[in-house]
Amino acid sequence: MDKKILIADDEASIRNALAYALKREGFLVETAVDGEDALEKVRLFHPDVLILDVMMPKLGGYEVCRRLESRKGIGILLLTAKNDIVDKVLGLELGADDFMSKPFDLRELLARIKALVRRLEREGAPAPEGTEVVLGPLRVRPSSRTAELGAIALELTPKEFDVLALLVSHAGRVYTRDELLEQVWSFDYVGGTRTVDIHIQRLRKKLEPHQAILQTVYGIGYKAEKMT
Repeated sequence: MDKKILIADDEASIRNALAYALKREGFLVETAVDGEDALEKVRLFHPDVLILDVMMPKLGGYEVCRRLESRKGIGILLLTAKNDIVDKVLGLELGADDFMSKPFDLRELLARIKALVRRLEREGAPAPEGTEVVLGPLRVRPSSRTAELGAIALELTPKEFDVLALLVSHAGRVYTRDELLEQVWSFDYVGGTRTVDIHIQRLRKKLEPHQAILQTVYGIGYKAEKMT
């Protein structure tokens, strides 16, 4: 396995234990001691997955997520001593892919990392040709994982792209929040269906002034519709 994992945590005991366990699983591992170090290591090491502690010196995990918001192909798993759902939702809103509270079971964390890697591999797999989807001014190209609104390229996180591509590829079909969560995330998230709402909100902002492409079906979920 040649996947790269960057561990950013100011607690040396956690950093070292994770590095040891991940190396035993065959991952290439790099570590960072704070948020600034993490950003620099992302630039130099080009990780596939970033394990990011929320409470770190210099730059916290949330701020690192903000600065990496436009990253492509990097999965982010946040670690935190906090156990408040608000903190978890905030992390997901900032583009994190998964969340674990400290103290954590090392076996569960390894399983989640492997699941995240598999998902990233699926997302990076080439899509069938000829699958470009056009909905009014919106153009989505699954083969290149790009989207354009008019002549403007949209900067989307991997999950934002997946939600958008799923909805516009089946325009008019109503998806419940649970269906979107299952089809895009593939497993139960700590943020629950609220995660779906957050991603829809972020997508609508990026689709302005055509945010009505994504419509709420009250009491059920969401759908994409061509604007008239």
